[in-house]
Amino acid sequence: MELNSLRWRTPAACTLLLLTAPVWAAEDNDDDRPVTATVGGRLHLDFADFSNDGRGTPNKDDTEIRRAWLDVSGKFFVVDYKLEADVSGDRVEAKDVFVSRSFGDAGKLTVGQFKQFFSLDDRTSSNYGTFLERGNAGTTLAPLYRLGASWQAARGDMTWAASAYSLESIDAWQVKGRAAGGRATWAPGATAGEVLHLGLSLAHERYDNPGANGVPGLKIRPRPAGHLSDNSRLTLVDFSAGRDTDVNKWSLEYAQVRGPLSWQGEFSGATFDDGSQRGKVLAGYGLVSWFVTGESRVYDRKTGRFGRVKDFQHKAGAFELALRYDQMRGDQHLIGQPDLRDAQTEAWTLGGNWYMRPNLRFMLNLIESRNRDRLTATTVDRTRAVTGRLQFDF
Repeated sequence: MELNSLRWRTPAACTLLLLTAPVWAAEDNDDDRPVTATVGGRLHLDFADFSNDGRGTPNKDDTEIRRAWLDVSGKFFVVDYKLEADVSGDRVEAKDVFVSRSFGDAGKLTVGQFKQFFSLDDRTSSNYGTFLERGNAGTTLAPLYRLGASWQAARGDMTWAASAYSLESIDAWQVKGRAAGGRATWAPGATAGEVLHLGLSLAHERYDNPGANGVPGLKIRPRPAGHLSDNSRLTLVDFSAGRDTDVNKWSLEYAQVRGPLSWQGEFSGATFDDGSQRGKVLAGYGLVSWFVTGESRVYDRKTGRFGRVKDFQHKAGAFELALRYDQMRGDQHLIGQPDLRDAQTEAWTLGGNWYMRPNLRFMLNLIESRNRDRLTATTVDRTRAVTGRLQFDF
């Protein structure tokens, strides 16, 4: 959606919540209150400028409000709660909508709609990610926001979480099915500026009749050159014939922080089976990050993910340079038959981030992407892009 096409209700809703924030905001002594509320949110303003070659449909240079999120969180007697929505589109889209209860060292129970526990890339908030967009696996394989129940715990150097969830969400009730998944991480002796992170994510999903009776099809179609590169999307697998489909997903995580330097990678995959045909998707990325001004990426041991960069060493803020290579490949075939689909997408991304304040950042990414049909051994799309974002959260 273009910046000048945002409906009137977005600024109206933002203004209303900001005006009421002083009334609702939790105070320092609210631990003794039975009901509390704190208002938060994020605003991500994006642009993209494309250089398309003659293959495929060109992408259009554009701007968008990528995210305009508002949330209210706090406690309601014996439970905690969070209500979060994205108001950037033509309709309000629900994100986190849940209640939770902590049971001390034993863990925390969460019920409602929440982001599922799958991969370091996806679990790291968009407010704190190194690049504008997550890697291909994080944007296409991760279950994202689903209705369900989970148990999450952290002890010592380890975290773990498991959930049972529906494939429906508040805004996508047409998708039917059920699933279960979980994630475990280990960060031995992690300290500020010195982190070794290892993780494993698993999920099994059972889709009911994808592609039939008004149910959306089940497709893996990454955007290789950013969120606005719809015309460069390549279908890696497509299970939309209306047959129940089993999907098994996994992701192996590795990350390390050494002062201002950090590097991170994941190897992810999924298998698809609808009884008539099978498919497989494999994805991997590797990135390296360097804070030129000397800061370090911040690691949250309780959740096994990266968080907000702060404690700047210079008045002008912090500057970060990063490079990522991201590849994803998919193949599909009728059982006992040769492949009817074998495709691959890859992208190099060079990123620069200027952290003006802990909650205010400007991001710039240079992307070189390529799509290839492996059955015909041809390159079907090559796109270069310059993308950027101004982001603020509170």
